[in-house]
Amino acid sequence: MPRQARAHKTPKKAPSAPPVGPARSRSEQKEDTKARVRLAALELFSTVGFDETTTKAVAERAGVATGTVFVHARDKVDLLCLVFFDLLRAATEEGFSRVDDDAPLLEQLLSVFSALFETYGANERIARPFVRVFPGTDGPNGRLLNNLTFEFLGRVAALVTRAQARGAVDASVQPLLLAQNIFALYFFALMSWMSGYTTVSTALDPGLRMALELQLRGLAAR
Repeated sequence: MPRQARAHKTPKKAPSAPPVGPARSRSEQKEDTKARVRLAALELFSTVGFDETTTKAVAERAGVATGTVFVHARDKVDLLCLVFFDLLRAATEEGFSRVDDDAPLLEQLLSVFSALFETYGANERIARPFVRVFPGTDGPNGRLLNNLTFEFLGRVAALVTRAQARGAVDASVQPLLLAQNIFALYFFALMSWMSGYTTVSTALDPGLRMALELQLRGLAAR
């Protein structure tokens, strides 16, 4: 008699691997890589020095190809701008958060600028080359910093406008024009520190304080 055919058994499937979470989008991966490049540049510029650091060294520290660095910064100067954009944006927000709405305009301005000077002082080794190379830079990160500067001027102009409403500043003064003058005084104080003429603390006070006081005294409401 023919043997009874054995029942065919379907092989069991191997258990699937547990889910590891949603895959990150390309934009998220790009931002992650950008953060690694920025951190690597910050570390090397701060320890080795800006002039001595190469983009190849930044790529190696970040664990990416050298060409990937140029996806996020046009050149080494623009890479320094990438590093400083986050630092100055955070300092700007911190400075304006310190503003006392009831304080005189002079004290409000010093509250804002104190945060900027603190950031430069905490990052002195990269601050010096940044102040040297930033004016005139036109890389993508440099343009972002320029936009941040224009936003900063607008926020200073808003402080001027509120001071005019309190009767502390002549109503005929153009707020944005005064904001530009104020920024010029700030930059001169910053350069006096960077050039070694003064310390970071005295560049702010009494240096910048006296310059701002003189500017505002001539524009007091009559």
